[in-house]
Amino acid sequence: MLLPVHLLFIFLLISSTPNALPFRPGSRPVPPTAQPKFREAPAFRNGRECASPAAASAATIHIAMTLDHSYLRGSVAAVFSVLQHAACPENIVFHFITATAPSSADLRRTIASTFPYLSFRVYRFDAAVVRNKISSSVRRALDQPLNYARIYLADLLPPSVRRILYLDSDLVVVDDVAKLWSIDLRSHVLGAPEYCHANFTSYFTPRFWSSNYAASFKGRKPCYFNTGVMVIDLGKWREAKLTERLEYWMRVQKKYRIYELGSLPPFLLVFGGDVERVEHRWNQHGLGGDNLQGLCRDLHPGPASLLHWSGKGKPWLRIDSKRPCPLDSLWAPYDLFHHSSLFSDS
Repeated sequence: MLLPVHLLFIFLLISSTPNALPFRPGSRPVPPTAQPKFREAPAFRNGRECASPAAASAATIHIAMTLDHSYLRGSVAAVFSVLQHAACPENIVFHFITATAPSSADLRRTIASTFPYLSFRVYRFDAAVVRNKISSSVRRALDQPLNYARIYLADLLPPSVRRILYLDSDLVVVDDVAKLWSIDLRSHVLGAPEYCHANFTSYFTPRFWSSNYAASFKGRKPCYFNTGVMVIDLGKWREAKLTERLEYWMRVQKKYRIYELGSLPPFLLVFGGDVERVEHRWNQHGLGGDNLQGLCRDLHPGPASLLHWSGKGKPWLRIDSKRPCPLDSLWAPYDLFHHSSLFSDS
């Protein structure tokens, strides 16, 4: 079917935008293949108590996630879970960060066809920005340039976005995300669940602790926090030029090897001891097991509003290999992957 000339012009204009690619809910782009990879999600609508999304700038929830082919199935499940449990899903805007590659257009089409009513934008992250700043870590997945995109959210997103909720792609939300979004950061730039029982020294090498760099923690009581779930005041971040501070530690790492875990330690160095504490229920992390074996793990004690499969094992891979962990059954209901054996037109 041929598109009218004016629609074709709009499509080409959007596709050629160099950085941000907006998508307006209600439009229905045709996927590039006849059979979509994911089933279409239902339309989630606001309740009566919600402000109108057209005039709800103050009520808008901005969520940032990275988007790539390796974790696409997890990203789709995460988005689905957020919408399903939100009281005001139409007031949520997603900001997806992709690598600079032709495949970013395919990823955008996948999101648009799976969530036709979703408000979202896609931003292309230039891997060259960090390619010479990355040092090898204990797991190859942690070394991917896109894993460092969270450091550059303040640069990638427009200045009008002054607060962002960053979520990893290997989690599901089982509560109204507005509760997490609305926490009071007070004087802090970043809010996240902290885990002060963890051995903080283990996140850095002995060389770091025996050097003058360890003095950077003087006057602070740093605790471990997982960077897969963070509420960030981008306005304060920009004012304090925190991207430059994170890059500084990446340069130190490149020269002296002061840590082993990808993009996490720079965040600990800059924010450790200066984080607004969030309830642990908002990051039941580590469900993917340890970084070496990926063994099954149980939930932490207490309630859970967000389940996070951080670690080596990912639920979609374990399910497909028919070796799931018990907790992977909590992720499976949000899996919109189109299994040809279950869905057929014949």
